[in-house]
Amino acid sequence: MHVGLLTSDGCFSSGLTALIDVLSTAEAQRPDVDPSIPPIRVDVTGTSRTVTTGAGLTVPVTMHLRGLQALDVVVVPALGTMTAEDTLCALAARAIRAIITVLGDLDPDVTTVAAACTGVFTLAESGLLNRRRATTSWWLGAAFRSRYPSVLLDLGTMRRVSPCLAEHVARLLVIDERASQSGYLVVDHLNHNDPLVRAFEQQARVRLGESPDVRELAAAIGTSRRTLERRTQAALGMSPLALVQRLRAERAAYLLRTTAQSVEQIAPQVGYANGSTLRALLRRVQVRSQVRPDPAGGR
Repeated sequence: MHVGLLTSDGCFSSGLTALIDVLSTAEAQRPDVDPSIPPIRVDVTGTSRTVTTGAGLTVPVTMHLRGLQALDVVVVPALGTMTAEDTLCALAARAIRAIITVLGDLDPDVTTVAAACTGVFTLAESGLLNRRRATTSWWLGAAFRSRYPSVLLDLGTMRRVSPCLAEHVARLLVIDERASQSGYLVVDHLNHNDPLVRAFEQQARVRLGESPDVRELAAAIGTSRRTLERRTQAALGMSPLALVQRLRAERAAYLLRTTAQSVEQIAPQVGYANGSTLRALLRRVQVRSQVRPDPAGGR
């Protein structure tokens, strides 16, 4: 299996080197763990002889862009941008435009394409992801949906080819496996520009302790529940109820982290009658907030 890492200057160092290390480890372990799959060969490909990452690491390019169509798998690492706005600006760079053009010539039924984080924008820009399912980092979701409405965005994760080898390498390299990114999502960092959804968020935050109905919140900002459902789905990829639950979970996690209150004491402050319901929500939403252990959690 011939894998090409399609990258450009300014990319994240770890985004490139981690892929090299993971794939190299997979090849080293393959004969013992899953010899049924072909040998894994890795090449770095780009528009020049070397790639210089954002941190100044220089990596030699071992394959020219012309050889891209001979690859079995093409992976685009993260671009090295920190915001959605910078990511969109990076797509206009000369080297990135050349990469986008070459990607557009690939046949996705012949060559498997993948990307990490901001690199997914490069794939989407080429048109390869139209009417296909894709994922990216959760904080890029709103900007991605706005620019590429024909791509089916799913903030989950996927693996294939050799699940047993993937699991073995993950254990060796202590890679944390998660079914989705929901546990990392921070509501305050959700990036969207829909004034109706922002108004809904503000109303929900103010009234978290009242346990208001979504229909009531929609009426309070002068809209219908149906319109609100459509707008929050478009802006955030979630329903109004899911957003309210996320806000409740974030508030509860914050209080658990910064006060001595128990889950039972916090539950009414975020709209729940008892602690067991709140605990169920926190488990389901998987808020990663460095919260202190709840003494009653195991009862």
